[in-house]
Amino acid sequence: MVITYLVMTFFVVLSPGIDTALITKRTIANGKKEGLQMAFGITAGSIVHTLAATLGISMLILQSAVAFTLLKWVGALYLIYLGIRSFIKKPIEQPTEGKLFNHGHAFKEGLLSNILNPKVAIFFITFLPQFVTAKETAMIELLMMGSIYAIVSILWFVCYVFFLYYVRKWLLSPQVQGYMEKATGIVLVGFGIKLLFTQNEA
Repeated sequence: MVITYLVMTFFVVLSPGIDTALITKRTIANGKKEGLQMAFGITAGSIVHTLAATLGISMLILQSAVAFTLLKWVGALYLIYLGIRSFIKKPIEQPTEGKLFNHGHAFKEGLLSNILNPKVAIFFITFLPQFVTAKETAMIELLMMGSIYAIVSILWFVCYVFFLYYVRKWLLSPQVQGYMEKATGIVLVGFGIKLLFTQNEA
């Protein structure tokens, strides 16, 4: 059961989505440090979802039509905001690694994008319980599985950020960076619009 969970988690983490788009955008535009900040913010968000799922908070939210709709709209609008900002923000001509907190607080953006995504909440309350082996130890098992998910996520994200940073050395052209910003901006807006049509199936 543990091996099955690890394999499934590995494939889930590696599948491209909002997290990949955000990390790609931040690393290419502002460098390795902010890419890592974004990665840790997203991972912290998954820990929040783990605690919410374990304590039953996620289920309460998803069972409330009003709460689910509110969370869905806030999350979707936040993603669309991040995407649109890619079009109005000037490309950085000479990226540097020294300014750690001067480009929109990457950790906070990663954290909020994850917490405000109801699809992530749905995932945690439907995916993790499938691997619970005993009702008596369900809470402990959910916390352990959520922790494993977070560890696998951050290990992958860190490797991905370093890979992007290595490639970035050949992508320092302002024109190329402008295209990258706009491409990931379109992806984020697309994810935001798609999120607006998400149905609560929990």
